[in-house]
Amino acid sequence: MPTVTYVSPDGTERSVAVPPGTTVMEAALDNGIDGIVGECGGAAMCATCHVYVESEHLAAAPPMTVDEDAMLDEASSARAGNSRLSCQLPMTAELDGIRVRLPERQR
Repeated sequence: MPTVTYVSPDGTERSVAVPPGTTVMEAALDNGIDGIVGECGGAAMCATCHVYVESEHLAAAPPMTVDEDAMLDEASSARAGNSRLSCQLPMTAELDGIRVRLPERQR
């Protein structure tokens, strides 16, 4: 099963196994990861699941949609070149081992 590692702003890391097809956001909520809110339930409508994807996995992520791109401009924490909404990142074999950094705040 693929794994994702969540890195909190203080540097604390937590890795979890994620069934393929489950989003990085869903896995965070299912495993009690602090720092992911997911207010809209994964519809790319709130930006409360904003993460920074570490560079080695950024190219393996699915292309960003227009809606995701627009929502990232509304995120509470600064948008960066590696910003993604974790609700738009379904786990695949290609993303196995992905590391995402959580922003200081989501709302």
